[in-house]
Amino acid sequence: MFYYQLHPIKDMLRKTLAILLVIFSLKSSAQQLVLPGDHPDPSVVKIGNSYWATATTSNWLPAFPLYESKDLVHWSKRAVAFTKLPDWADYYLWAPEISYDKGKVYIYYNGHKKGGSLCVAAAVADRPEGPYKDLGPLIGQPDGSIDAFSMRDENGKLYLIWKEDGNSIGQPTPIWAMEMKEDRTGLIGEKKELFRATEPWESKLVEGVSITRHGEFFYAFYAAAGCCGTSCNYATGIARSKSLLGPWEKFDKNPIISDNASWKCPGHGTPVVFNGQNYFLYHAYNTKSANFAGRQGVLKQFEFTPEGWIQFVENCNGTTPKPVTINDNFAGNKLSLAWQWNVFEKFSKSVKANTLTISALPKVGSFIGQTVYSSDYDVQVTVVSAKSTAAGGLALIGDEKNLLTATVSLNKITVTEVKDGKSRIVAETEITKSPLVTFQLKVRNNSTVTFLYKTSGQTFRELNPEPINAAGLPPWDRGLRAGIVATGKENQSASFKNFMLSDVK
Repeated sequence: MFYYQLHPIKDMLRKTLAILLVIFSLKSSAQQLVLPGDHPDPSVVKIGNSYWATATTSNWLPAFPLYESKDLVHWSKRAVAFTKLPDWADYYLWAPEISYDKGKVYIYYNGHKKGGSLCVAAAVADRPEGPYKDLGPLIGQPDGSIDAFSMRDENGKLYLIWKEDGNSIGQPTPIWAMEMKEDRTGLIGEKKELFRATEPWESKLVEGVSITRHGEFFYAFYAAAGCCGTSCNYATGIARSKSLLGPWEKFDKNPIISDNASWKCPGHGTPVVFNGQNYFLYHAYNTKSANFAGRQGVLKQFEFTPEGWIQFVENCNGTTPKPVTINDNFAGNKLSLAWQWNVFEKFSKSVKANTLTISALPKVGSFIGQTVYSSDYDVQVTVVSAKSTAAGGLALIGDEKNLLTATVSLNKITVTEVKDGKSRIVAETEITKSPLVTFQLKVRNNSTVTFLYKTSGQTFRELNPEPINAAGLPPWDRGLRAGIVATGKENQSASFKNFMLSDVK
């Protein structure tokens, strides 16, 4: 009897200790990688007892992954917002901002309108994991509207804040606010400019605004300068105002987050509170894996100062990414949430008996992929040649115009480089026809690529003794994907088993 009286106390102590360990982990690691791999423009919100995060997917589907966490550090992918493009959009699904208001979950996001420009749109759900109902575009200026954030003013009135994408045509990039209908189906009244790029470090571009309120001030976290690619110079600034509509004052010590030894081009994130402490979830390039692994989700602690500004805790340069190993045996009857495919390609995918079958497409083929995480990694998959009518194999993918593939068809293996939409054969090898062909892809230092293969009972052999240079593969706004490809007629298909991706320590 005494034991059962104490058991709840033990359980409570155990839970308290777990919380303290998480807090200690966050405090002792002021800048921490929490969403590894390609997760640009991360957004986070607390809903109930959990935190939910999402990020840009650009021209990959499904769009906008939905992650759940109890501590801001350990995240699990639970769902995706869209499995196909919204009816009004044709590409560039960017900057999803997840929010929670009056029992509803909203995602504000960007998409390119068919025949038009970049627009800010909204979607709504009763639960963070969805399903989401698309509400359509809210604003689409001629030069584009992106990076939306919703905020109530000091009187409780709901506003949409966004960036006018003037830099796309060499124009200024003002940050606008405009009253929004409570059902998120439209905007009301006149737009009001909050601020624009005025400081040299901003390089004539401000974007990615998120706002929190503390004491007498609204605080706007914003990104400035060039977001992406090898020449990026992104950084994060702060502005404050006693009224949502301004006037806004920029911090004279901006930028408050910039490059360090571990992370480059930090910006475009969301503030959030965990156990009374303030954190900012944003993206940055790891200095080692750079743009090849994409912009990754980083968490950093901040404090409000007695002078009414914000300072970030600076007791470390950042955490080293942990090696990742993925083994997908295609169990069940559908693909795991880790797989993505191109918004411009339409093909079928089916999973049965631990085998994935995808229908083929001509030219570069149909492909699916998963984000990469480091500068050095191996990828492997087995092609079930006996069941394949198309050429199937392994791929390192930038986009539909830039990829490397190694495929088998009948008794021939072909290594192909697609660069700016033009294909060239790197190597060809004749083999004895085999029911199973296993491919391996070795990537070192981000861009040195070697393909290998083996048939049943054999050891791996190199297909391209001279490594291929993949430096030009990553698109400007996203990292690489490693995956599989099927090339042939649309009535053909290729089947696969046992996909593996493993970082090399």
